[in-house]
Amino acid sequence: MPFYILDREHVNAKLSTDFNNYPSGIVIPLDKPYKWTSADAVRKIKFMLQNFFKIRNIKVGHAGTLDPLATGILLICVGNATKEAEKLQQEEKEYLAEITFGCTTPSFDKEKEIDAYFPYEHIDKPLIETSLTKFIGEQDQIPPLFSAKLVDGKRAYEIARSGNSMELKPSKITISELNIVTYEKPLLVLQIRCSKGTYIRSLARDLGYSLDSGAYLSGLVRTSTGIFNLKNSVKIEEIESLLKQI
Repeated sequence: MPFYILDREHVNAKLSTDFNNYPSGIVIPLDKPYKWTSADAVRKIKFMLQNFFKIRNIKVGHAGTLDPLATGILLICVGNATKEAEKLQQEEKEYLAEITFGCTTPSFDKEKEIDAYFPYEHIDKPLIETSLTKFIGEQDQIPPLFSAKLVDGKRAYEIARSGNSMELKPSKITISELNIVTYEKPLLVLQIRCSKGTYIRSLARDLGYSLDSGAYLSGLVRTSTGIFNLKNSVKIEEIESLLKQI
């Protein structure tokens, strides 16, 4: 039996308070709030579900980390659906990314202050289009230092925030689509389709360097992962409202 999907179509339907009625578990395509970590979302939803189902030991996890400064689809897996999390993570993902040219930050996004400035007036749309072709296909990508990558048993961001230096190994990733949505200097909006493990922050950094400039990720929305898309996702407030129906 497939897991129950608590999406836009079902968020106004009555949910059974008997968790045994969901033997394959539940998957929630959450529109993650800005500045929430993926772990924050899991904790919040777990607390609500524990109260709703009156079960203390309920398994809740997610299928693919989304950075705190990003919004959009984060798949929350509940009960036996947590066994499918790894499979769900393998699906292709799609993003809308805003990239700012002319400066860089240590985190490659807005988490850290700008640390360097570069010329960007020479960057026009044809130049960007030419450069984007270099990033299509399978490639090695170096993750950001401020990331959840494990280094000797520690998260890279923990080491970076402590001020210690390190070198991250490149990861194999695949980018299948890169389309310009808008470009008004110095802001570029890209539609991106890519594999699991792709860091859009690293893409922003690398694109800036390829254009003889600097760049950082100034905004990110995950618009789809596998069969799940942002249009059918639910907000945390809607889940709260649904789980208060008794």
